[in-house]
Amino acid sequence: MFQFFANIFGTLLNIINNVVGNYGIAIIIFTIVIKLIMLPLSIKQQKTMKKSAKIQKKIKVLQFKYKNDQEKLNREMMDLYKQENMSPFSGCLSAIAQFILLISIFYMVRFPLTYMEKIDKSDIENYVQQMKDEQIEVSQSYQEIDIIREIDFLKEKLPEDEKLKEININMNFFGLDLSKIPQQNLGDWTVYIIPVLYIISTFISMRITTSMQTKKDDKDEVIDITENAENKDKSNERNEMEDAMAQSNKMMSWMMPIMSVSISIVAPLGLALYWLVNNILMICERLVLNKVIKD
Repeated sequence: MFQFFANIFGTLLNIINNVVGNYGIAIIIFTIVIKLIMLPLSIKQQKTMKKSAKIQKKIKVLQFKYKNDQEKLNREMMDLYKQENMSPFSGCLSAIAQFILLISIFYMVRFPLTYMEKIDKSDIENYVQQMKDEQIEVSQSYQEIDIIREIDFLKEKLPEDEKLKEININMNFFGLDLSKIPQQNLGDWTVYIIPVLYIISTFISMRITTSMQTKKDDKDEVIDITENAENKDKSNERNEMEDAMAQSNKMMSWMMPIMSVSISIVAPLGLALYWLVNNILMICERLVLNKVIKD
């Protein structure tokens, strides 16, 4: 499945790349196109987030009220979702789509000759062997990236190969080599520029999301749990629950950038550039949609 979408994305990216003549600029345009295609899903996700935040306090009330009766809690929560015309699994479609997109684009960036240039596997193996015969180091994980890096050598070595002549992937992006992998070039400070900007954009994105959620909570109507003398104890327990959720969210806000750093270090810079541009577009998208989409 991932290969199927990687093939489609690769074709699109290759068309853009042939027009602009630069891999980095092509990735930026490609990211914008994908973002526009995914816009209806993003709008739906934003609406779901707003609606979900709106009923969170009601859900907490039910969780406390029926904490000793799981079956009753499940029924009441399902009734609540029906009343709000919302599915508890409404966010799953967006998460699945984002996961498929993430893995498919990773495949496309990792194998640009396969998914962009449509080069046969046998030809790729031949190019790799030619490089090994000349004692040129070839990465096991990113052989196609290494082929592109040594494309001039291969064209000189195999002057009759028409497929090599047609390969036009310029990975020099304003002085940054998008074929480089930070893990393999730790002494080159330029490989850290895009990953660092990506991490910063990730923090900004999460900060904006948290800020929107906080503002939403401040606007929400405060719901009384009960009207009896146990209000104080129940309120304290609710606060403990909210504190636990806040702590969990805080841990996630740290885990995501750490995971991002890990992936950015072992992947080609082209992938980090896609993530960076996607993050910037997502920040703009959330700010705009938050203004446009009303509660």
